Amino acid sequence: MRLIVRHVFWIALFVLGKANGAPPSASCKDCHPAEYNLWAGSHHALAERPVSTQLDRAAFDPPRSVSAGPQTNEIRIKDGQYQIVALGFNSNTAPYAVDRVIGVEPVRQFLTAAAGGRWQTHEVSFDPVANQWFDVFGDDNRRPGEWGHWTGRGMNWNSMCAECHNTRLRKNYDLATDTYHTAMDEMSVGCGSCHTSLPQHADWQNSHRQSKERDPTISPLSPARMIGACGSCHALRGGITGKFNPGDSFYDHYQLQILDNTDTWFADGQVHGEDYEFTSFLSSKMHERGVTCTDCHNPHSMKTSLPGNDLCMRCHSGAFTNAPIINPFGHSHHVASSKGNQCVGCHMPVTVYMQREGRHDHGFTVPDPVLTKELNIPNACNRCHGDKTPDWAVKYTDQWYGVAMNRPTRDRTRQIAAAQRAENGAEAPLVVMLSDPRQSPYWRAVAANLLWQWPDDPRVTAALVKLLRDDHPLVREQAVRSLETASGRSAEISAALKPMLDDSSRNVRAAAAWALRTNLDTNSRAGIDLTSMLDLNADQPVGEYRLALFHLDCGEMGKALPCLRKAVLWDPFSPPFRMALADLLGELGKTNEAANELQILRRQNNNDLNDKP
Repeated sequence: MRLIVRHVFWIALFVLGKANGAPPSASCKDCHPAEYNLWAGSHHALAERPVSTQLDRAAFDPPRSVSAGPQTNEIRIKDGQYQIVALGFNSNTAPYAVDRVIGVEPVRQFLTAAAGGRWQTHEVSFDPVANQWFDVFGDDNRRPGEWGHWTGRGMNWNSMCAECHNTRLRKNYDLATDTYHTAMDEMSVGCGSCHTSLPQHADWQNSHRQSKERDPTISPLSPARMIGACGSCHALRGGITGKFNPGDSFYDHYQLQILDNTDTWFADGQVHGEDYEFTSFLSSKMHERGVTCTDCHNPHSMKTSLPGNDLCMRCHSGAFTNAPIINPFGHSHHVASSKGNQCVGCHMPVTVYMQREGRHDHGFTVPDPVLTKELNIPNACNRCHGDKTPDWAVKYTDQWYGVAMNRPTRDRTRQIAAAQRAENGAEAPLVVMLSDPRQSPYWRAVAANLLWQWPDDPRVTAALVKLLRDDHPLVREQAVRSLETASGRSAEISAALKPMLDDSSRNVRAAAAWALRTNLDTNSRAGIDLTSMLDLNADQPVGEYRLALFHLDCGEMGKALPCLRKAVLWDPFSPPFRMALADLLGELGKTNEAANELQILRRQNNNDLNDKP
């Protein structure tokens, strides 16, 4: 019976569950065989797929077990079904069928179907290169009931994985029933993920097979729109619409997370947390000089276009006037065969995520051991030479590069680090940075983002108000966000923000609507943008928390209460959610319930493991 149900699901997915009606990638093969064959073996083509005997049997046969902390999972095939025996729903250890796979190498994660149209992602994963199972969270003992356990919303495929592992996906979450009706054009990242107007293109080609006319359905993307198509998946961002299509503006559909007061990035722009490639690339001089993703990556195979330093030397051998000429051997001071002579070894250091996946930093930063000594920012020299000290690295970088090491980026890093610590006087250099023509839009946005900490400084607010007229939507958005902290105290600032409700870019309108939410017309264009964004993200506890804040600021305590209850139910170990619920219960006169929430919070703060389910 279970097999029949699964087969019915697949029929529904591929026949009834189409999101936009674009043709599958296989339909492109006849006219574009070379491009199709490059794509067919790529990580994009294998981003998600059904479990396959050919590809996956070796992971499950022979059976084996994998431990993560005190928990042990059994991996096996039983009665023809691929299974992971794990601590799962209702805190029971049971076999769970896995029917789908996301990723190919070095990490494959497996999906199990669950109630309400959900698919859940197991934390035990397979490394096909090493032929090993492992837990992507290491020894972290995640348990049922926690947001980050594989049965929780933090590991929910529909919300957390599906959009970037499939083609033109629509999450289709039903808030009233807490269910999903997720649909896609095609499983995996297919042609329709990057190319616009595929249905029209296919129709036109089919009806004009002998024609020599130019296909009117094809329109080339601008560099910004092309990079935005890549960034729609390769970025740490929040969704605004859930309806991005290639060719759309990135900023009409996403709010990009950038360097801030958290440790997601180091102050020089190097990646720290799992933040993918897009934001770091925006911070780079390569992006500032006009380099795009496809200048380095084949757009169909996704592999680099040339091996090793040959790729970088296409520009840095004198072919382009805005790229400095570099001799790798003379510049690196390392022997030609060493990792230290590879451009990416120094300027694109690798950070490992999910225990196995090494990703190159796309910020193209300069290794600076002085900043390691001052700010504990890693440098590529000591990443390789782990047995040496930063002083050792300083000695050689000074000897090799001299005063060239005292770069403007070093000063900028110091200024940003000071602002991250909210030091007295740290705001002044940021205000200067806002109007510095040497700074790219990204770094102006970072400066604007960090200035929220000085809402009562008239120099700060004046500079941020001026920034509302910046050409770049990311800069305008960050200016709006920082001015929000002062908007409740200043009618002048609120008046300055009001025109942003009609900004040309949706990310700015949504930010302005949030900043002015207490008096927002929810039927206006910006009001619809904001409420649609809140609804889109209401399947996650942080989304319900933000909905609650919206209702509270609009004086709707009765509407805020169920949102906070959901946030706590879905993520019971998050202190901000439970504290906000306790505060609201107290305001509503529900003192016993408020006291109970505070007692739970106190026990959790004391690490009472008996509170966990």
